[in-house]
Amino acid sequence: MLVLSGLVLAGCSSDNEKSTTSSSSTTTSSTSKTTESSASAGMTLKDGTYKLKELNDNNGYHANFSIVVKDGKISESNFDYLNADGKSKKDDADYNKNMKAKSGISPKEYIEKFNEELVSTQNPSNIEVVTGATHSFHSFQNYAQQLIQAAQSGDTKEIEIDNGATLKDGTYTLKELNDSNGYHVVFSIVVKDGKITESNYDYLDADGKSKKDDTEYNENMKAKSGISAKEYIEKFNEDLVSEMNKEDGTPGNIDVVTGATHSFHSFVLYAEQLVNAAEKGDTKTIEIDNYVEQ
Repeated sequence: MLVLSGLVLAGCSSDNEKSTTSSSSTTTSSTSKTTESSASAGMTLKDGTYKLKELNDNNGYHANFSIVVKDGKISESNFDYLNADGKSKKDDADYNKNMKAKSGISPKEYIEKFNEELVSTQNPSNIEVVTGATHSFHSFQNYAQQLIQAAQSGDTKEIEIDNGATLKDGTYTLKELNDSNGYHVVFSIVVKDGKITESNYDYLDADGKSKKDDTEYNENMKAKSGISAKEYIEKFNEDLVSEMNKEDGTPGNIDVVTGATHSFHSFVLYAEQLVNAAEKGDTKTIEIDNYVEQ
């Protein structure tokens, strides 16, 4: 996996904890809650055009995405789904009509919303989930993050996503480089016979001690949010193994855990990174140079 840097939401225990952003040294991605505040790592994007494409069609279409960076900012976002002939899903009248009737929103509507909001917010995590297009939303966030990562390193090589490929057996690991609220994420999955058999997501402090074992932290969070770090961390891991053993399992299908929303979104996109690594069979540790708001 080509080493890049990007933005990502660093793990937070609840909606009330300080949110963070990060940069990632991997071709997979995750999201961030970012502001104009200073951070512990550089957030500069290098000018250029950055491209990404899916290699495999799903329902007759594959994602094709590019961003243009000018003066260190995203000036254009061009996310779309194309068929084998290069025609956009936005222009498929029947597809749009059927999805609108079924989900309340058409591809044309949500695709345009995604692109507009990425330019507006400069950060995929600041875009609200679009009801009726949840799967596309997760893909968009994931792919937007990869392009941001490429822009941070100035790597204009087109990113290829082998979407839907069988997971290769092995252990895939990800870690954050910087502490947030005294902890950083360490996450690994084990794939055996093409299935995730273990999910080991956790927050560790500088001494390698788990947030799950911090009694005071867990008591305070439980009182404030209704769930402890130990509880939601264990639930995340259980739910990922369960979901990914379904025929069409994907991290984005896991239910949000009330009281740990920020950590949930971080978990999902880190899980997506590890799934992407497993699709390629790349066992190199993914290092996340995560931003921490000052």
